[in-house]
Amino acid sequence: MDILLKTGVFMYENSGFVLGLTITHLGLVIGAVGLAIVSGIAIGIVIARTPAAAKVVFALASVVLTVPSIALFGLMMPVLALIGHGIGALPAMIAVFLYSQLPIIGNTYAAINGIDPGVREAARGIGMTGIQRLFRVELPIALPIIAAGVRIAAVRNIGVMAVAVYIGAGGLGTLISRGIAQSDPRQLIAGALLISIMAIAVDYLFHLIERKSSTS
Repeated sequence: MDILLKTGVFMYENSGFVLGLTITHLGLVIGAVGLAIVSGIAIGIVIARTPAAAKVVFALASVVLTVPSIALFGLMMPVLALIGHGIGALPAMIAVFLYSQLPIIGNTYAAINGIDPGVREAARGIGMTGIQRLFRVELPIALPIIAAGVRIAAVRNIGVMAVAVYIGAGGLGTLISRGIAQSDPRQLIAGALLISIMAIAVDYLFHLIERKSSTS
């Protein structure tokens, strides 16, 4: 209990610094996962209609997911150094963007493929075009499953983004890194605690989205 009290005092005395790191961390995750949602849903829809491409896409996305986060962040540095952005937010966001693809693509693919063919036929029978069927019928039905994929990607990568401190991206990983380097458990616990709270809050938010979309 003593260390928790000391951690609380540290967070209070350094509230501005801690808040800044929290906002940076959340911004990096929102930016990376937000872009991944757009691309992942689009790719999932395309491969649901072209099964041959699905195997290639899933193989590539699976390979990315097997690469340790610190290694993927490291790989981004020399590649992006060619355009002058070897460290900082950009390589961190690209790495998290890549990590987010598999759950979003996979859930979108499964959701679109799982729609009852009779529903599509009914929509086609009343004269809907392919685009109309997609946006008015298929995506609303698939939304709860797609939201579950986004939920997995977002929650997982809130933790992964902590590693981005080692390539100069900042965020709550700064507290963990400083806590280790300075043998200061207050900073270590503060960083881990805030990351956990953020992950729980995001998980609950997407749980509400899933529940609302499945009952609407």
